[in-house]
Amino acid sequence: MAEPFHSQTGAHNRPMESLIVDTGLYLDILKISDAEELFALVEENRLYLRKTLPWLDEVRGLDEQISYISHCQTDYENGKGVMYAIRNGGRIVGTVGLNWLDFENKSCGVGYWISEHQTGQGIVTRSCSRLIDHCFNDLNLHRFVLEASVENVASCNVADRLGMRLEGVNKDREWLYNRFVDGKMYAITKPEWLSASD
Repeated sequence: MAEPFHSQTGAHNRPMESLIVDTGLYLDILKISDAEELFALVEENRLYLRKTLPWLDEVRGLDEQISYISHCQTDYENGKGVMYAIRNGGRIVGTVGLNWLDFENKSCGVGYWISEHQTGQGIVTRSCSRLIDHCFNDLNLHRFVLEASVENVASCNVADRLGMRLEGVNKDREWLYNRFVDGKMYAITKPEWLSASD
């Protein structure tokens, strides 16, 4: 069990620093020492990721990557979120984590990306499934949210495979470099997840 920590809403279990997904695949909390490997992966996948993710212009060099990881560490210490490196065979292939944590309302929102050459293997779906288990079973959360642009078919498929409900489509949800894109909101609650697992 994770160590309890205190946030504005009281004592809670801190998200674990490492989660085993299955053989050779695990989630490891992002560290400053990961910055160089992670930035190289971002660079290698920049054009691919830019199709669906809005933050590529904010990470132009190693300094920005270090700053991002530092921000994630601060969120983790303050109980506001957690970001993991997805490691497959020991190498970073993407990230997955909780972009926001709301312990008061027992809810959270997931965010992730994976390198183009690692797609199609179910890595994101399995990683999200493990994270959902952790959120519901260890952190005592109740609601898990996934948002994706309507154009991000791969992420919408992940939500479907996880058994998440489409709760609605938000008009002009996100500014993607030069245009607005609509966003789909998916969610699943702890009882729904446990029922589907039976």
